Amino acid sequence: MSAMAVHSLWTTVAEPIDKIPSPTIEYAQLAPALIVVGAAVVGVLVEALVPRRARYYTQVFLTVVALTAAFAAVVALAAGGYGTTKAHIAAMGAIAVDGPALFLQGTILLASLVAVFTFAERRLDPAAHGNRIDSFAAQAASVPGSDGEKAAVKAGFTTTEVFPLVLFAITGMLIFPAANDLLMLFIALEVFSLPLYLLCALARRKRLLSQEAAVKYFLLGAFSSAFLLFGIALMYGYAGSVSYARIADVVDGSVRTIDPALADTMGNDALLLIGGAMILMGLLFKVGAVPFHMWTPDVYQGAPTPVTGFMAAATKVAAFGALLRLLYVVLPGLRWDWRPVMWAIAIVTMLGGAIVAITQTDIKRLLAYSSIAHAGFILAGVIAATPAGISSVLFYLAAYSFVTIGAFAVVTLVRDAGGEATHLSKWAGLGRRSPLVAAVFAVFLLAFAGIPLTSGFTGKFAVFSAAAQGGAGALVVVGVISSAIAAFFYIRVIVLMFFSEPKEGGPTVAVPSPLTMTTIGVGVAVTLVLGVAPQYFLDLASQAGVFVR
Repeated sequence: MSAMAVHSLWTTVAEPIDKIPSPTIEYAQLAPALIVVGAAVVGVLVEALVPRRARYYTQVFLTVVALTAAFAAVVALAAGGYGTTKAHIAAMGAIAVDGPALFLQGTILLASLVAVFTFAERRLDPAAHGNRIDSFAAQAASVPGSDGEKAAVKAGFTTTEVFPLVLFAITGMLIFPAANDLLMLFIALEVFSLPLYLLCALARRKRLLSQEAAVKYFLLGAFSSAFLLFGIALMYGYAGSVSYARIADVVDGSVRTIDPALADTMGNDALLLIGGAMILMGLLFKVGAVPFHMWTPDVYQGAPTPVTGFMAAATKVAAFGALLRLLYVVLPGLRWDWRPVMWAIAIVTMLGGAIVAITQTDIKRLLAYSSIAHAGFILAGVIAATPAGISSVLFYLAAYSFVTIGAFAVVTLVRDAGGEATHLSKWAGLGRRSPLVAAVFAVFLLAFAGIPLTSGFTGKFAVFSAAAQGGAGALVVVGVISSAIAAFFYIRVIVLMFFSEPKEGGPTVAVPSPLTMTTIGVGVAVTLVLGVAPQYFLDLASQAGVFVR
């Protein structure tokens, strides 16, 4: 019998194979990501070929042009109907071109463009040895405090590699929410994570703290990637495919043709539940939800502040996009299984982020815990499991990303002899020293707190009303309570800035170049416009809120 089986195997293997079909790739519809990755590759060549004096200007120009062109490509695709009527699956089923993908890609590109201006800022520190310097280490490879580092600073070196790194990270972020199979999801995750691990280690001041942050982020990130990959393996074992549509069909039980080799595993719900839980873990880590949030405060505090702002905004947008697609496209048949778990995570995240933030004394750590609380608020919209839930999350992500980048841009301006003054005690009386900077920061804090006439209020209102309609009323109550707790520490900072006496020898506010001014100006403008007249953008988010299946 075994000889027969072996013999039949031999004959099946020996049959001639038809030509391997060549893949069909819709390059025009993948243009946003292709433009950015192309610019990143050119940026690497610039590092190799362009003389050191001209690199900074070349890289900034290249990065800004690439992000603008990619955003124009997203707008062109949306105008061509790819977000609504022509939404489909491109690249042999690997990438979805639909409303949520285009909306999130546009948000990521705009937020990144604004964030890159803070990367390029060179007027905040006093010039060293006649050279203007930015937030990044003079020579990343040199040991902190070594002769090599001193020589690099003296020679006026700057790490212009941050620009291609940021472009590679943005490429991964553009593909992450549009990925339509699990392998593409994993590849996109790695493409945007690895550059971020590097960027976190490149701070010019406090280099040891920065390197510690990068190592923590790398170890925990590798751990979460392993969970994600293990989950993908189990999910493949369950459904026999990594394609979202196929897995959804197997979960629903609507598959007609079953491969006999998979007939045994397809009925095995343990594979599905454990695999789904592990993939969710990997995504919730990137989002920064409790209990997967441990990396957030340390990394936000240690990373160079421009990187922190970019990461806090763009990574959240990409990760929530991927989470939405996973729950709404792949696992809608498991709604009764994932909703209770996500309920618990959302409640713990909202309350945990808000309560722990009260105890923080460092402004970057405070903003980190605030971002954890916001992840909980956004999860409330995800849990709604309705079309309004999707569109409210899209709107919240767009509003939140600009407030975050603006807030971290303001943090870069408050400086003392050791670089940025991030300890809260040093912010006392800032409103008397430089009323404009304090007022702008107050606007961002009020938006984080969700005060009316700011984008934060509109976003929270949209998310909570979607959650209430989706039957998660209790979640809304918890959300409102944790918003009230969070409002306490935001307003405490405002009181500290405006109603405390400035200390002798306190920090000064650096006068930035037009680059950082643009970042902060755009942040304030978006915050107020989305707060005062949000209807157009809410409509845009609701039009974009339909996933292609």
